[in-house]
Amino acid sequence: WWSLQPLANVVPPSPPGIPASWAESPIDRFIYAGLAAQGLAPSEPADRRILIRRVTYDLTGLPPTPEEVEAFVRDDDPLAYERLVDRLLASPHYGEHWGRHWLDVVRFGESNGFERNFLIENAWPFRDYVIRSLNEDKPFDQFIVEHLAGDVVGADQPEVEVGVAFLTLGPYDDVGNQDAVAAANIRAATLDDMVTATGAAFLGLTINCARCHHHKFDPVPMEDYYRVKAAFEGVTHGARPLATKEARRARQAAVRPLEQQRSRLVEEREQLEAAIVARAEAAGPSATPRPAASASRTEETFAPQTARFVRLTMLAHSGNAKSAVDARLDEFEVWTAGPLPRNVALAASGAKAAGPTGRLSQDFVEAYGVELVNDGKYGARWFVGSPPVLTIELAQPETIERIVFSHDRTAMSDTPVPGLGPALVEYEVHVSLDGQQWTKVADSFDRQPASPALARQRQLRQFTEPAERDKLAELDRAIAALDRQLRAIPELPLVWVGKFAQPAKPTTVFRGGDPLKPGDEVRPGSLSVLDQVGAAYELPADAPEGERRLALARWIASNANPLTARVLANRLWHYHFGTGIVDTPSDFGFLGGKPTHPELLDWLARRLQQLGWRLKPLHREIVLSQTYRQAGTYRQAAAAVDRDARYLWRFPPRRLAAEELRDTLLAVAGRLDRRLGGPGFRLYAYKQDNVSTYTPLDAPGPETYRRAVYHHNARASVVDLLSDFDLPDNAFPAPKRASTTTPLQALALLNHRFTLDMAAALAERVMREAGSDPEAQAVRAFALCFQRSPAPDERQATARLLADHGLSAVCRALLNANELLFVE
Repeated sequence: WWSLQPLANVVPPSPPGIPASWAESPIDRFIYAGLAAQGLAPSEPADRRILIRRVTYDLTGLPPTPEEVEAFVRDDDPLAYERLVDRLLASPHYGEHWGRHWLDVVRFGESNGFERNFLIENAWPFRDYVIRSLNEDKPFDQFIVEHLAGDVVGADQPEVEVGVAFLTLGPYDDVGNQDAVAAANIRAATLDDMVTATGAAFLGLTINCARCHHHKFDPVPMEDYYRVKAAFEGVTHGARPLATKEARRARQAAVRPLEQQRSRLVEEREQLEAAIVARAEAAGPSATPRPAASASRTEETFAPQTARFVRLTMLAHSGNAKSAVDARLDEFEVWTAGPLPRNVALAASGAKAAGPTGRLSQDFVEAYGVELVNDGKYGARWFVGSPPVLTIELAQPETIERIVFSHDRTAMSDTPVPGLGPALVEYEVHVSLDGQQWTKVADSFDRQPASPALARQRQLRQFTEPAERDKLAELDRAIAALDRQLRAIPELPLVWVGKFAQPAKPTTVFRGGDPLKPGDEVRPGSLSVLDQVGAAYELPADAPEGERRLALARWIASNANPLTARVLANRLWHYHFGTGIVDTPSDFGFLGGKPTHPELLDWLARRLQQLGWRLKPLHREIVLSQTYRQAGTYRQAAAAVDRDARYLWRFPPRRLAAEELRDTLLAVAGRLDRRLGGPGFRLYAYKQDNVSTYTPLDAPGPETYRRAVYHHNARASVVDLLSDFDLPDNAFPAPKRASTTTPLQALALLNHRFTLDMAAALAERVMREAGSDPEAQAVRAFALCFQRSPAPDERQATARLLADHGLSAVCRALLNANELLFVE
């Protein structure tokens, strides 16, 4: 297959009849030869006003200013265009724009996806790393190594180590892991995402198609999939501290003396408690205890009391001997005295339940609220908050003598509901007639302790002398003070870069892709299909975790690997011209496209290697070519031969991408915040429940006026114009963006609050810069939006619209014009 062959040493052709201006660049010679073979001719050079707009958007994603355009148009120096290109490549906005391209390729997302889809607050350093690396023109082979093994080659260098976040940027499922079968399948899918992303981004291969069987179309056997997977067996999702060695040492120097002091106090407290417990055990049990509180049913009977209020004070649950916060209670009953007892705690009887709600109860009151304890139904539980006290107010005073409560009453039925969370094991029961004066009627202190920890807590409560109690309180205060000092010391920054550990067992092939059907053992290694082309490798089955990823990274980034340079060179071509030489940028396999200019692709790949894998010099050669500088004029005869201009008989016009459109509206309105880097902004309101909800903002404010690349890019979130204009679903890589045309786009651009705000801001800017003269206002508005002056008929139409509806309406119309939306 063509893409698996070694890179050819191609000599640029010298086609007969080539114009002198086209003969200077090897790129132009390849393109001209391709055109000639198709019976086509190139287009005339683009107008300078069009050219500066094209290249400025192409390299920075922003429009040129009217002043920049006029200066370039008037500059007749032959090197003016070269200077323009060099200035744009040196702009920090270059990294923002081309970084956005790369973030598409690597499925960068800032939420975990799936049904919970919680926000990841600390993934943004990877986005900044990409932008910074591209602005610095970091060699791309180094960039690749940092993506797969940044923690290995850049230990204690946060600016390098953050690159390895690439592995854990994809969506992953954190639900169902308590089930062994589900956990195994989730883990297999998580590693498959890493294999898929690596193969597609760097090699242009669908390695993942060999997960369950040999690849049906490409020469990738199942064993090769698992050889690559073996490199990632020790990777899990999560955040960890990233800091320099000096920062770690400085923090440790501040923390260590406080921790040592705290340890001494804790040890003193433990010794005092141990002495109290020893005294209690020497005294022996005071009486035969009742059975421990039961999760399925706990009952307390007491002398009849007339009361309207019943209070359950919860002291400990089965998971915490010192607190009952986060306990679960599914029903609480209060029974009257007499021969016909009634449960008067029911809401149906007019009783009211009150108690603090835990975090999940606040998010899902109907699912976990306190109202569940007296609804007369078993199974649904109240998640107890702090302080853990339940109060039942009866409809009227009643004579009562018994209470019953449970954590999971359904455990006794034929169809039990699985118990969730800890059960109440230590408590007191009080009653009151007026809600002011309370009488204790029952407690759990004479019950069998539910755990050794609870038994210890009881001993401390019953046998601590007053002086000992004062000493324990003093120690607690001192420990709390130290805890406050420790919390005041800033933590090392936590970054979503994944966690790494040595795999517990060797990698095996999963028969049929089923992790429950392990087959033959495989070792970490390279793809066998490229063994004859470049240097292969295979590591021992127990190779250190970091070495596995580093070996894979170096094999991918090797000059001997023909796929990597081809794929990268094609990506550059794709973003410059709208379509790659291969029109499937992440699939160079049998089902992918075939190159229109295979010799040019190999020349570009070789050239990339010769340039030390630096992108900016190759960008420069591409945009300085006559091919790039052609006009975008449509010619029907040429289109009949090459409808999509794949052979580049003209420059293919394109619509602005979603982020470019939003950035452009902000830029022309004078509202774009050009700050670089840092945490992103949000165009949605976020609510974290057991699942997450993302509600689009109706009127985003100035805090959102940064470039769209800095938007907190949560999965499955709908965000103003970005989603309408084909912002890709970052649950998947997006090596090619869709460019749809829908009525919703026109409606949103005309009527969205953001567009209206930008139209008003543009009107303010025009009045500020052009004054009150309508003619001057029209000229300035056209210059800001289109970088040109209005034609006579446009002046007349603008004057009428301005007179009838005002300057904001004129600006609104200009922001909706195709001339603003498209790059020629």
